[in-house]
Amino acid sequence: MDTEPTVYDPRTYKGCTFHDARDAFADGSDTPIAYLERCLEVVAAREPVVKAFASLNEETARAAAEASTKRWKSGNPLSAIDGMPVGIKDLLETKDMPTQMGCVAFDGNFPKNDNAAVWALRQAGAVIFGKTVTAELGGNHPGPTTNPFDATRTAGGSSSGSAAAVGGAMMPAAIGTQVGGSIIRPAAFCGNFALKPSQGAIHRGERQATSMSTHGPHAACIEDMWQVAIEIATRAGGDPGQAGLMGPMTTPHPVRPERLIVLEMEGWPKLDSDTILAFEQLIDGLQKAGVTVLRRKDHTWIESLETSIANATAVCRMITAWENRWFLRNLVNRSPDGVSARGQGGLAKSEEMTPDDYRALLLARETARICHKALAQLADGCITLACPGPAPLWPGDIPGQPLAPEPTGDAVFNYPSSILGAPVVTVPMMAVRGMPVGMQIMGQHNEDARMTGMARWIHENIDPTFG
Repeated sequence: MDTEPTVYDPRTYKGCTFHDARDAFADGSDTPIAYLERCLEVVAAREPVVKAFASLNEETARAAAEASTKRWKSGNPLSAIDGMPVGIKDLLETKDMPTQMGCVAFDGNFPKNDNAAVWALRQAGAVIFGKTVTAELGGNHPGPTTNPFDATRTAGGSSSGSAAAVGGAMMPAAIGTQVGGSIIRPAAFCGNFALKPSQGAIHRGERQATSMSTHGPHAACIEDMWQVAIEIATRAGGDPGQAGLMGPMTTPHPVRPERLIVLEMEGWPKLDSDTILAFEQLIDGLQKAGVTVLRRKDHTWIESLETSIANATAVCRMITAWENRWFLRNLVNRSPDGVSARGQGGLAKSEEMTPDDYRALLLARETARICHKALAQLADGCITLACPGPAPLWPGDIPGQPLAPEPTGDAVFNYPSSILGAPVVTVPMMAVRGMPVGMQIMGQHNEDARMTGMARWIHENIDPTFG
């Protein structure tokens, strides 16, 4: 087992991609079953250290890949992702694998249902071969997953397994979920592309309890990221009352942004000099390419948004805590030893809240959304870091010591897009001290395809940077 850190270079690193394998499936020089076997070989080699999977179902996966091979041979694939191995975060139900949510209270939980997104993936011919590790109940109590570039560091959370499996080249794509920062942050730590879609753009199935949760794909390339998202949305649509993700059935064409706003958010004071250097080099590259860059001092509306999201961490966390409190209280009552001390600490804080506290948080969220919507007249989108530097070291909790408050890393750069309900694409454009650091581009609600096109242009036209 290789436990030595790998120096990450965004110019040369290439994960496991699928869109560029399809021609070989069509002409018979490769097959989905052979592709799956290659993925499983990487899983066997890397899983003992990375620990990305909560469960695997190789038998069912092989049967699905064999069926896909027959469809490609006959010239009748179900979709552009027919035969693609995809991992599913272990918060989402799968009919052929347990859904244990990283929580002792759910050990052995096996509802034998498919989440709406999982159903859609199967309809498109995707090969569902594993449940990926999640932090407990999608919160911040970590599972066993390590960063695929350095096993002493976190892979992020709560979509740790999805991020690490893709970043570790075990599969081309995996589904994550986000309420605060659980898609974008782990993607940034693990060198992935990822889409945190507009709120409600991808049907959450049974995961409707909280007002800011979303599903989104991690992938090793932007083509696979978009294809997975649009194939799901074409079949399952969006959440109840939402139009759902819309856009082309192939990756949006590159779109050069004319004007971008750099957002500092409340995370800027937390940045180290190496991360600032890498990000400012990236912004300099955009400006040299003719993109106008605006900052908070350049317009009062930008300052208004910055002010309105200055406490996004607290707003996001406490809205979600209130919305989860009854589920958690019932769970702890039923299984007092089945929820971690971290989880129970969050429950205690939520039970101190009142309805008026929640109403005030909703007002703060709506104010931020109004400020963000106004910026559509100023620029094509907003750009910032997707994480406050490289994935932090995580040795585990120390017995007798206070629990680490952020064991999966700080989501300070992710909470704003969550409270805004805005689409975000993260792109692996930076390396800091040999580890991945992502940038993110954020747009207005339902601009998922447009942001994907801009992210693609940036990736194809701007040089990666180093700190």
